[in-house]
Amino acid sequence: MAGHSKWKQIKHKKAAADAKRGAKFTKLIKEITIAARQGGGDPAGNARLRTAIANAKAENMPADNIERAIKKGTGELEGVTYEEATYEGYGPGGAAILVQVTSDNLNRTVASVRHIFSKNGGSLGEPNSVAWLFEKRGQIYVDAARYPEEVAMEAALDAGADDLMTEGDEHVITTDPSDLDAVRDALGAKGIASDNAEIAMVPKTTVTVEGKAAEQLLKLMDALEDDDDVSKVFSNFDIDADTLVAVEG
Repeated sequence: MAGHSKWKQIKHKKAAADAKRGAKFTKLIKEITIAARQGGGDPAGNARLRTAIANAKAENMPADNIERAIKKGTGELEGVTYEEATYEGYGPGGAAILVQVTSDNLNRTVASVRHIFSKNGGSLGEPNSVAWLFEKRGQIYVDAARYPEEVAMEAALDAGADDLMTEGDEHVITTDPSDLDAVRDALGAKGIASDNAEIAMVPKTTVTVEGKAAEQLLKLMDALEDDDDVSKVFSNFDIDADTLVAVEG
């Protein structure tokens, strides 16, 4: 069986390989801009901004793009004012879904998210309808092909991480949210490069979804992820790995 992390891994590879790379850059720029607006433009004193910049560099974003995004966030350059929100709902098979958005018009965004849910067999719920099924955790993603599991595990635990799980060709290192930046830096100092890091909403338990419901759920997840205003999507599904690859691969 495979869960949300495996789905995300496949989506990440597709985004790097096709026309969706531009959309990925747009979402990274939004994150840098809002991080700079909320915590200032100096990465040394802004952990969220440091993480956003590191993720952008991992995607080979030009330094000029990063600098412009920071200046738009601090007001040094004119730019769009973004707001953040989280929407909750259920997908086919009873899977709980959290949708984090960054938008310049939340009325437009919630209408779009509601339409995507209803079009793909899901339903948008009320606040706190599914949030309690998840917990906030720091997650760092490391290429398993470059670093053997035992090497990565030792480095992660020495760096202050809570755990490491290998999913496919990726190690997922879990931390306390407040330790994410420090653990990523400590891993780098030990020679362990990370592909990405984030504050994630991790399900406390999973829901098995099979057959047509699984296929429809994955289409819903893809449609949400592809919306320009959606920054992150989290779910508690557990789907047969063959079905996941067949739909997403």
